Amino acid sequence: MKWMRVRTLASVVIALVLAAAVAACGSSDKNDSSTSSVPSGQPGKGKPAVTLGDKNFTEQYILGELYKQALEAKGFTVKLKGNIGSSEIIDKALTSGKIDMYPEYMDVINAVIAGVKDKDRAKSADEAYTKAKAFEEKRGFAVLDKTPFFNADANAVKPEFAQKHGLRSTADLKKLKSFKFGAPPENKTRFQGVVGMKEVYGLNNLEFKPLAIGLQYKALDQGQIDVAAVFTTDGQLQGGKYTVLTDPEGIFGYQNVAPVVSKKVVSAQGPAFSQTLNAVSAKLTVEAMRKMNAAVDLDKQDPGKVAGQFLTANGLK
Repeated sequence: MKWMRVRTLASVVIALVLAAAVAACGSSDKNDSSTSSVPSGQPGKGKPAVTLGDKNFTEQYILGELYKQALEAKGFTVKLKGNIGSSEIIDKALTSGKIDMYPEYMDVINAVIAGVKDKDRAKSADEAYTKAKAFEEKRGFAVLDKTPFFNADANAVKPEFAQKHGLRSTADLKKLKSFKFGAPPENKTRFQGVVGMKEVYGLNNLEFKPLAIGLQYKALDQGQIDVAAVFTTDGQLQGGKYTVLTDPEGIFGYQNVAPVVSKKVVSAQGPAFSQTLNAVSAKLTVEAMRKMNAAVDLDKQDPGKVAGQFLTANGLK
């Protein structure tokens, strides 16, 4: 049984290293928002319960837990509805009142929910945030502070495939006679997906293979697909096992995250509610998210545990 004790000790050490590393990369970030300071005491005690939703992939599970646990640490009552589905599905849950809030990517709001056309797409992260905020406010929702980290869709290939065909950008995929493209089912009808790849890059040579989020890396490894739709903060992208193609035309947008919350809830919960959420968002750098995503996807740790370690290490819990 000695090896089991060693393995347990190793797991503890890895967890501590992760927490310390994440705290370091998070605490170095600067946020100019005056609402990103952590409120003191238990300002949420006695407030109505809030229903928080998240979408259907690892990063969203972590974000849901981060916001939930941080709010609970300040006395707020939070019901978490996890793994609701794609943006199209979770937006319906929000607008129908089944949930009060969820974390969303700014240019997903613009392109997928608001239906902003290609010619009107944002040219910067700040513009994407401003557009998303204006759209949601018209519908009765507040968009809180955006995260420093930027997550976007991207296309990834195996390094040897990239070298063989001279692939550096998504535009280079036009060199191929044909290629198998693996992505979530909703990718097929999104401009920030197959539609944009065809309209902007002229990639009519792709054969679409719908895959559940998380299965694309295995499909690449096994040669079932040639190109995979990935997220730029995926933990699997650490270590150089995959080559991420650039997006010179910017079709994948600016995907900083912010909580989208019912204005009625923001008002009912008081200023400490938004301050707590903003304080979490301010610490979420690209490095922090990649480390947490890797801890869940590669090390098979529980999202709630990973989120809790991050919050504790950053003084948010």
